[in-house]
Amino acid sequence: MSGNGELATILRVWRERLLPRQAGLPTNGLRRTRGLRREELAMLAGVSADYIVRLEQGRASTPSAQVCAALARALQLDDAEQTHLFLLAGHAVGSGRIGQWVPASVRRLLNRLDDHPIAVHDAMWTLILWNRPWAALMGDPSALDEEERHMLWRAYTGQPHRIIMTLDEWTAFERSMVADLRRTAARYPDDPRLHAFVQQLRELSDSFRTLWDAHLVSDHHQATKSVDHPEVGRIDLDCDILTTQHGDLRIVIYTAQPGSESETKLALLDTIGTQTMTPG
Repeated sequence: MSGNGELATILRVWRERLLPRQAGLPTNGLRRTRGLRREELAMLAGVSADYIVRLEQGRASTPSAQVCAALARALQLDDAEQTHLFLLAGHAVGSGRIGQWVPASVRRLLNRLDDHPIAVHDAMWTLILWNRPWAALMGDPSALDEEERHMLWRAYTGQPHRIIMTLDEWTAFERSMVADLRRTAARYPDDPRLHAFVQQLRELSDSFRTLWDAHLVSDHHQATKSVDHPEVGRIDLDCDILTTQHGDLRIVIYTAQPGSESETKLALLDTIGTQTMTPG
């Protein structure tokens, strides 16, 4: 069986074994299949239903690493199954390249801590996964391509965002992010995606080129973050960044001080819902 054929078959198997109630979906009405419908999987993974159809028919190009991560989360794959999915899609796992493979335990973290905004980035700070509170806080990035989901790319290309920063805070953020990216480049010296990304930013921004050529090296840390939400206004949050042992993933968790106005506003976002992030 070809790679595309095996991928098509196994996606159908995984979809049909997952019950709607296991995915948090209603089970009203008659269903021709025991598991999820294609439209339901598409909604959970943040892709189009037509793309799921083409994948299962072997007519689509193999999914990107980000789509694989989203499918693994939607299908609730364990670590071995997720590794198999990435390999079938042509993405090397544990090859010395920056990966977007997200352990099942991290996906469970996003699902269970669903009262806190949480996002997962790869080692070069490309957004991979996020939970519903994060999308409500920052905007749903599902429509953005991989490049537009990178924190530094969005910053240097003037993409719209909701973060409030003074000039001094922006300068510190910029230095910290570039120094963290330089550290990642040392850990993954042969990663072509990272090399191409750095070259693009060097050509795009004098500021980035100056900082990159300064060879600053450090981890990125940010203790607090202020968000200007279009519906509820300013929300001040504590920001904690955790790094996984496997793959150097960056898990960013936002929390509000108990009893604060920001905690109330954060809870209100659950009612308001999400707004889509669009390319600048």
